[in-house]
Amino acid sequence: MTSYESLLQELPATPKVWLITGVAGFIGSNLLETLLKLDQRVIGVDNFVTGHRRNLNEVQSLVTAEQWECFRFIEGDIRNLQTCQKACDGVDYVLHQAALGSVPRSIADPIATNDTNISGFLNMLVAARDAEVKSFTYAASSSTYGDHPGLPKVEDVIGKPLSPYAVTKYVNELYADVFAKTYGFNTIGLRYFNVFGKRQDPEGAYAAVIPKWTAAMIKGECIHINGDGETSRDFCFVENAVQANLLAAVTFASEAKNQVYNVAVSGRTTLNELFIHIKNALIVNGINYDGEPIFRGFRPGDVRHSQASIVKAEHMLGYSPRYDIRSGIDSSMPWYIGFVRG
Repeated sequence: MTSYESLLQELPATPKVWLITGVAGFIGSNLLETLLKLDQRVIGVDNFVTGHRRNLNEVQSLVTAEQWECFRFIEGDIRNLQTCQKACDGVDYVLHQAALGSVPRSIADPIATNDTNISGFLNMLVAARDAEVKSFTYAASSSTYGDHPGLPKVEDVIGKPLSPYAVTKYVNELYADVFAKTYGFNTIGLRYFNVFGKRQDPEGAYAAVIPKWTAAMIKGECIHINGDGETSRDFCFVENAVQANLLAAVTFASEAKNQVYNVAVSGRTTLNELFIHIKNALIVNGINYDGEPIFRGFRPGDVRHSQASIVKAEHMLGYSPRYDIRSGIDSSMPWYIGFVRG
């Protein structure tokens, strides 16, 4: 089992070809930045439905000209099989991040969520299998745990889905398992728990809570909390998710394949606590927010509490998260301030 520190030293000496779907998105662009800085060759696919060209431009500004030359971008949609086949040609490792996220979005438009998250996922599985890629790592979701009340969440105990989005991410896992049994094509799924960090979009109706609140507080706007504020989440900084993806991609231990893993820090932060963390981080950066949160009704499809066990990922992948909620917010804050203030 390779430690993350060892992997960061080894990769530049043995460049590979990586495919990132959803490369212009939040997690995809962070993966791109890391891999290019490690002198890897990267192919990226995005249709800019939820991703942004500005994310790619920002990555370009953070790497050398030589490293940027190692990136090839394909503007396309994973719902098109030919696009997926073109992208997988000659690839060693696939990091499949493309999806239509957000529970509320899936409730508002379940057909679009299904088309991208299930049909698009199946296209990628078929294309990667036929291209005989070395590994296929995909973004799964903590929403798969559904209505199961147990904490912390362990990978082999789930409940019933609470949203169309959760259904699609569970179907991804089912398809991945069938491809292993039917075709011998093994994959690894990473169940993300509330990932946050730089380049996570604070705008739009389906913005995640940390960027949305942070942007609002920078602007001096009101903060709304769904419910009583005691809803809790296992917030995971994006650098932890990058680590999990790279470790999953390069592991060749047979027992680690065809598995799903929680990607989190195994912590619990209530929304009331989150409000205080963001407020304090802004103060450190010279911004004082004087408002108090406004409470309103619970949001349909949301679970009350979420916390992950990361024992399996630690044991099987060597995963060791470097950031907790506070250090992640502290690290992200300068980016959000710069984004909001232009």
